[in-house]
Amino acid sequence: MASSLLIVNPFASNVTEDLVARVRDALPDQPEVRLTQAPGHAVELSRAAVASGTGAIYVFSGDGGFNEVLNGVDGSTVVGFIPGGGTSVLPRALGLPRDPVAAAQRFAAGRTRRISVGRINGRRFGFSAGLGFDAELVRRIDALGRTSDGRRPGDLAFTWSAVRAIAEQRARYHEVLTVDGLGRAALALIANCDPYSYVGSIPLHVAPSARFELGLDLVAPRSVRARDLPRLVGYLTRGKGQERSAGVIYAHDRDRLVIHCDRPLPLHVDGEDVGDVKEAVCEAERDAVSVLV
Repeated sequence: MASSLLIVNPFASNVTEDLVARVRDALPDQPEVRLTQAPGHAVELSRAAVASGTGAIYVFSGDGGFNEVLNGVDGSTVVGFIPGGGTSVLPRALGLPRDPVAAAQRFAAGRTRRISVGRINGRRFGFSAGLGFDAELVRRIDALGRTSDGRRPGDLAFTWSAVRAIAEQRARYHEVLTVDGLGRAALALIANCDPYSYVGSIPLHVAPSARFELGLDLVAPRSVRARDLPRLVGYLTRGKGQERSAGVIYAHDRDRLVIHCDRPLPLHVDGEDVGDVKEAVCEAERDAVSVLV
């Protein structure tokens, strides 16, 4: 294996100077450490590392940093995701320990897994993307700002923001988008794996059949009213029922999905707000990246 690089987001929720040192010591090849300085910096660092022939890129960050590295690598460089965020969905979905040092120690065995990634309007994502409601929640959390040390609000703030958003809409979400060939819906959730995300220790099984080795899954409720909420919450926590519900568009293992919005809707990729869009072209990039597990 050629030289390796450890990319660190120093503002991620659970990243500290002491942990960075311990994570580096636990990694098998004592990588060079580079700290990100601004949004997009991890993309630049990973692209430069790939161009220079770096054999392994480790990322100690939250999901935003993981997403940036996925957008900077190709299939030739192995990547290790070390959980440093408050949620860190991607490494958890890959079965890695939540403790960053334990995750780094796992990489010593050199086990890899080849995974697919999603791409929406040209930007890659590792585990999920969404149009409408959940992207609006991401935007509301961002609007709360960060603490003095740069950290984002946690799961409690996310839950409270969801409650407020639903109350403001009087728990009624109408059809605002069209999925080509599948019909009208109130929102769209696109999954590259199961779970879609987590609330604390609770996994959200939006698309229970989604797998890293397959194409994309889509879950799009046609409309949402107050009486539908208990059923939808049940789907998310139990991980079954979506594919059989007449009120939900469910598509499995797709290479391409095209979504047209009646008006500009918020879009997120891997929990990062990427602005409003009128159209979303979602593509599966199969067998795209080698990751350490």
